[in-house]
Amino acid sequence: MTVDQLRSRTGRSVAARARATGARPRTSMTTRRHRAFYLFTSPWIIGFLLLTVTPMAYALWLSFTTFDGISPNWKYVGLGNYRELLNDPVTWDSLGRAGLFAVTSVPLSILAGLGLAVLVNRPLKARGLFRTLLYLPAVVPPVGAGLAFKLLFDQNSGASNGVLTFFGIDAVPWLADPYARYVLLMTVLWAAGNVMIISLAGLQDVPRELHEAARIDGAGSWRTFCSITVPLLSPVLLFQTVTGMIASVQTIMPLLLAPLGDTSGITTVPQSNYLYMMHVFAQYFALGRYGYASALLWVLFVLILVVTGLIFKCTSGAVFYTVDPEAKKK
Repeated sequence: MTVDQLRSRTGRSVAARARATGARPRTSMTTRRHRAFYLFTSPWIIGFLLLTVTPMAYALWLSFTTFDGISPNWKYVGLGNYRELLNDPVTWDSLGRAGLFAVTSVPLSILAGLGLAVLVNRPLKARGLFRTLLYLPAVVPPVGAGLAFKLLFDQNSGASNGVLTFFGIDAVPWLADPYARYVLLMTVLWAAGNVMIISLAGLQDVPRELHEAARIDGAGSWRTFCSITVPLLSPVLLFQTVTGMIASVQTIMPLLLAPLGDTSGITTVPQSNYLYMMHVFAQYFALGRYGYASALLWVLFVLILVVTGLIFKCTSGAVFYTVDPEAKKK
């Protein structure tokens, strides 16, 4: 009798005895691990299905209709909303502003966060206090930050114009064109503490032996930073680029920075800050065009996927991983 035949007969005899005695068969370790995995991940899976997949599917269905959120007299228009947005100059203008804002704000925030991380990574006194103070703006809710900047740069009673008036300079309409875009960039740089923390974690993961070897070879601080630190931080910089790009094209901060407001808040947004998400917000809440706004969101979703794929493709040879992400376990 072979070993396989003996194992099969033993397994059948154990199962027969379990059925005869009424005992439940013993669960294998692999099965228990699978059950534990799905048990612990089930809250996320359920939340992902209910709060992400379902709303996205509903928005996709709305994008093919003329639903306005209230009236039952809606109809199916197929690709009509998508054809309309392709011929809508306001959509393309707002998308161009959003792209320009992303191209400007993401590098600035990464450079500011990395610079702050380099500073607070040095052996300074009260280093923990400085890290905390620099990170605090990042935990302020966007609504609070927007209202604070709105009060700070108000043309009539803002502190910024108060300082200018003290030195004999005329008040500047910061929240109107063309200055509103610069205030929006200030809000991004003000919250660079989030980028600082991630960059600081990456800096502390760089082996000190490499820096010591570079100093022994005569490399200066700047050469060491460019040739050792930056390549080892490239995965962190790639992560910040992708997430920063996604966050920047979805920003809704211009609505909070509007100088005056009405029920929708759209008509008072400066033209330079009328970004793509502001156009989506206007279609949803000001005009009640749920179908058209849903089509706008799905187009943005596809564009984000394409741009993210291009970023990964273009940086595949410039990102250094200490462990190959494509390596397979043997």
